[in-house]
Order: sequence, then C-alpha cells, then structure tokens
Amino acid sequence: MTGDREIVVVGSQAILGQFPDAPEALLLSQELDVYPLNRPEKAVEVDGALGDGSPFHESFGYYAHGVGPETAKAPAGWEARLIGVRMPMRPGRDEEVVGWCLEVHDLVLAKSVAGRGRDWEFAELALRHALVEPEELLERAADLPLADDRREAIRQMLRGIIARA
Repeated sequence: MTGDREIVVVGSQAILGQFPDAPEALLLSQELDVYPLNRPEKAVEVDGALGDGSPFHESFGYYAHGVGPETAKAPAGWEARLIGVRMPMRPGRDEEVVGWCLEVHDLVLAKSVAGRGRDWEFAELALRHALVEPEELLERAADLPLADDRREAIRQMLRGIIARA
C-alpha cells in the first residue's frame, strides 16, 4: 500500500505495543491512528485502503486512520522511546513489518494534550491499572510541546487524577 514496512501507532491502541494484554477498558476504540514511518506523506493511502467504512473495516470491525508525525503532541524525545512490535507481513512468510507504538507515558500525555473526556478517562485507567508511574508522567509533562500555561494546566489535571487513582 505505502511501500513502508514500518508504521508508527500514535493513538490509544498504541498501548498494545507495551501491554498486549492491556485492560479491556483501554481498548474500546475501533480506530488505529497510524502513519508510515519512512513515508509519512503516504498516510492518506492508509485511509483509502484501511479507513473508516472500507472493506477492511467492514471485515474486521476496526479501521486505520492515516495521520502524521505532528499528530502526537507527546513529550520531547518520544520518537526515541517508541516500542517496536514485529509481526509477519503475511502468515507463513519470513518478511516482517514493524509497528512502532508510543511508549505508555508518552501516550497518556499525548492523550492529555487532546484533553477530551475519554482521554482523561484513559489516563485515569492507565494509572489505576499501574501501567504508568505518576512521577514519570509529571516529569515528562514538562517536555510537552505547549505553552507554559497549557502545560501547567495539564500537570494540574494529572495531579487530580493521580490523587483519585
């Protein structure tokens, strides 16, 4: 499809890279936000082949949404912390593809930047299930690519969620 055997997963389902048996409550999305690592401009082809309403979506019950590297509003250095998941390109073949998934702290922070109700719920569930360390979240929040006041608002919200979790 895109000619790239490496994709980056930046949405909520990136949690599966680090936690393949993640709690079901964190796996509710039918959407997989991805882009080809070496050819991000080809993300539009992902939508065409695997997107919402595609035959793939109808067959498997989930779909891919082509995004770009700029989609992940994660802390500085997130690219170096990606978790690689290797899988066969086709059953019975030696060729592999690699899914590069956001590391769980970077994922929770990127979702915190999005700031929708479901994103905060995701953060709280990740904390309750001990998938993230509170101190690490607060430390990395300082490296979010945001204005100081927005970064501090996210840290305050996280402190509240940490206290509840």
